[in-house]
Amino acid sequence: MTSLAKLPRPAASRLAVRVTPDALRQIRGGHPWVYETSIESVKSGAQSAAQGGAQSGATGKPGDLAVVFDADRSFAAIGLLDPASPIRIKIIHEGKPATIDRAFWVAHITAALARRQPLIDQSLADPERATTGYRCINGENDGFPSIVLDRYDRTLVLKLYSTIWVPHLADLVPAIAEVFRPDTLVLRLARNIDHDGLFGLEEGDALIGVSPADPVLFQENGLTFEADVVHGQKTGHFLDQRDNRWFVRRITEGCRVLDMYASTGGFSVNAAAGGAHEVVAVDLSEPTLAVASRNMQHNAHVPAVAACTFRPMKADALEAMNRLIRSGDKFDVVIIDPPSFTPRQASVQRALTAYALLTTKGVKLVRPGGVLVQASCSSRVTADEFHTTISHAAAQAGRPLEEFRRTRHPIDHPVDFPQGHYLKAVFAHVP
Repeated sequence: MTSLAKLPRPAASRLAVRVTPDALRQIRGGHPWVYETSIESVKSGAQSAAQGGAQSGATGKPGDLAVVFDADRSFAAIGLLDPASPIRIKIIHEGKPATIDRAFWVAHITAALARRQPLIDQSLADPERATTGYRCINGENDGFPSIVLDRYDRTLVLKLYSTIWVPHLADLVPAIAEVFRPDTLVLRLARNIDHDGLFGLEEGDALIGVSPADPVLFQENGLTFEADVVHGQKTGHFLDQRDNRWFVRRITEGCRVLDMYASTGGFSVNAAAGGAHEVVAVDLSEPTLAVASRNMQHNAHVPAVAACTFRPMKADALEAMNRLIRSGDKFDVVIIDPPSFTPRQASVQRALTAYALLTTKGVKLVRPGGVLVQASCSSRVTADEFHTTISHAAAQAGRPLEEFRRTRHPIDHPVDFPQGHYLKAVFAHVP
């Protein structure tokens, strides 16, 4: 287990910040970001600033507490300073003054868990919905900017997207332990995080317990999956598609299913459990497809899964679709769930073009009367842009969509501000 004693602690003196009137309105409206361009002044020592003193032009270190004051020098909010980011202050609390300590984090983690209580209650009440894998903290949307906390049975995974949390881990980790009492808490790090600011923390470190040497098994709607919490993508599994996978299970009885960008087989296993007689799973990663095959095996005790023919196909998505189109293959259900296509705002149009191309090819593979399921996790592509684009593409291909379901975020991925939206999906009959 990694020792937290070596990590820095937050500066004793808080920074005092004045922001533009528009930024203040947004903060009081619940927006968690303060951009560098919205900051009018920064002073060292919040108490002095509230009294009109302190030195202007103060700077700070990642994770320093920054108090936002209004024009009357009254407390408005408190956030974590991120000096290297255009989003200079990430709000963790708005309203009345607060002490940021272990008790603060316990209260906020408990509040986040309460938002997931309907999911937990449903899991306990209905064995078919038994779920021990879900998101416990969804970043800014739960008041924890730049982190996520995911649960896989008795193992938790904390993923940092910024070093602003390093000075607070000595309080945050015990708070997580107090609320969840996990066997293990594994640390994961975003690819672009500043490793110089990690003070020796490394990917896969155990902050509680011992990092598991093998994948962790967990339940999702009564099915068993494995998560490689140390090396797997994201935190080990794409938890946000749980509800869509459940719905796929309701519509695949007797079907031949194509699962594009199959990843670790979440949709494939659910399609099989729903009674699909064949599932073709396409992904470019051979190791990922191996996980998908193991996930099918984890559920071999389910008669429908055991009866399903599972065909993993290692291939580029477009090349595979072209090959299937040329061979005249048709499927009752085609699922297209690609990774994000928009690493930056400038790539939005390219992403929309890619979605249109996937739709055009996807509808050609759906038998008349079959179903197309298409999703987007590109945060910079709006839901309207996504739905309009794929609807137009299908119509242009001569296979207009008859939508019967649109979905957004599941309950464990709440969204409390506009930029928090990213996931959208559509289910449509293709005449």
